[in-house]
Amino acid sequence: MNPLIQIKPAARRVSDAIRSSPSRLAFCLIAVVLVCFGLSPTVQAGTSLGAGNTADGAGALNSLTTGIHNTAEGYQAQFSNAIGNYNTATGSQALKNNTGSGNSADGFQALYHNTTGGANTATGWRALFSNTTGGSNTANGLSALYSNTSGIENTASGISALLRNTTGSHNTAIGDSALESNTTGNNNIALGAEAGRNLTTGIDNIHIGNFGVAGETFTIRIGQQGAQSATFIAGINLAAVTGTAVVVSSLGQLGVAPSSQRFKDEIKPMDKASEAILALKPVTFRYKKELDPQVIAQFGLVAEEVEKVNPDLVARDRDGKPYTVRYEAVNAMLLNEFLKEHRIVQELKSTVSKQEATAAQQRKEIKALTAALKEQASQIQKVSAQLEASKPAPQMVVNNQ
Repeated sequence: MNPLIQIKPAARRVSDAIRSSPSRLAFCLIAVVLVCFGLSPTVQAGTSLGAGNTADGAGALNSLTTGIHNTAEGYQAQFSNAIGNYNTATGSQALKNNTGSGNSADGFQALYHNTTGGANTATGWRALFSNTTGGSNTANGLSALYSNTSGIENTASGISALLRNTTGSHNTAIGDSALESNTTGNNNIALGAEAGRNLTTGIDNIHIGNFGVAGETFTIRIGQQGAQSATFIAGINLAAVTGTAVVVSSLGQLGVAPSSQRFKDEIKPMDKASEAILALKPVTFRYKKELDPQVIAQFGLVAEEVEKVNPDLVARDRDGKPYTVRYEAVNAMLLNEFLKEHRIVQELKSTVSKQEATAAQQRKEIKALTAALKEQASQIQKVSAQLEASKPAPQMVVNNQ
């Protein structure tokens, strides 16, 4: 039966009650107020407000005026929304202060403070609780993006993910407490429980299974130092590329060993320091099968033997034991010894060249002297011949005595 049909009989009973008893009058007035309250379109469960709006709960869509296609289910859900469109709120006080459009809130006080922010999705207890003007954020989990106010295009999935983010934008946190300390940092990615939890204001970081460092920027961290002991990455072995050799620091950081002067102190000639390599003993060997299943023949040095020659030529493990040889240092020493020998050879060549030049000059001088002597001998012969020719002919003397 239509409740409006009962209005006239009800009014008649109220009139009779007024005449009969004051107490009955009060009782009837309370009943009428409750009936009218139940008929209110803003508080009646499952009431349609027109233009695609649906409110279910006391105070749900309480302030609606021109907004369309909004759905509010729960106490004071979308309480302040007047002109916002296409919002969905499920949960007590979800989107309570919202006036924006295109938001979805599912959970107690989810997107509670949102005003003009749009295209936000919050699922969980107080998810995106503090958001006011931020847009295109996605929070999935209890207190996810709790402190966000104006940050945009953030994605948080996990309890307390991006918990303290306020104005940071374009961050992605997947995992409980992932990026929980980030406040204003942008373009950060964290994957795993507590991944990037130490990051505060850095930008363009990627943390996978790593807590990160406060304020760092442009950094990639995968795994936690001391937790993982082996790394396998597909697509590297037998991939032909050109470039600079990559090294690993004692902290596990990948990079390229710099050679620029701006990175170095106490630069001085290597001099005799490189002579240590002359005592090294190169060997052939094969790695144990568990390390190299193919047991390929290898050529190199033994770290323990190198340590005896020069401790600075070995790298050590976390227990301080020799682990590998610093072949790049050995190569530099080889270069120095080569250059030293090369200078000696060049000096010898220079000396020999000078000696050869002197000998050549001497040969030239001897040749000239020999020619001069020959010329002199020829002249002497000519003079001797002339003298011989100028002698008077011998005369015969007859002795008549």
